[in-house]
Amino acid sequence: MFAFMWWLVIGIVAGGLARLLVPGRQPMSLMVTMVLGLLGSIVGGFIASLIWGYDPQAPGFHAGGLVMSTIGAVILLAIYLNANSRGRIGMR
Repeated sequence: MFAFMWWLVIGIVAGGLARLLVPGRQPMSLMVTMVLGLLGSIVGGFIASLIWGYDPQAPGFHAGGLVMSTIGAVILLAIYLNANSRGRIGMR
């Protein structure tokens, strides 16, 4: 249960940092920001495993994990904003 709560905290932090780093207006709720951070963690973890490999013997929180989560969230947020500005996502 504690690990799940920690994932939610990391999701909020990574999503919030991504929204701060990407310029422009991002009209999202706190829940969407958290989901952005959680999905960014998946993308960032995938990128990190491609670059550095994955060590199943050392799971848990790492500072690099938060950095890669934020980078993944920035990538997803940029894709979302680009697609949304072209009118593909959402209703106008």
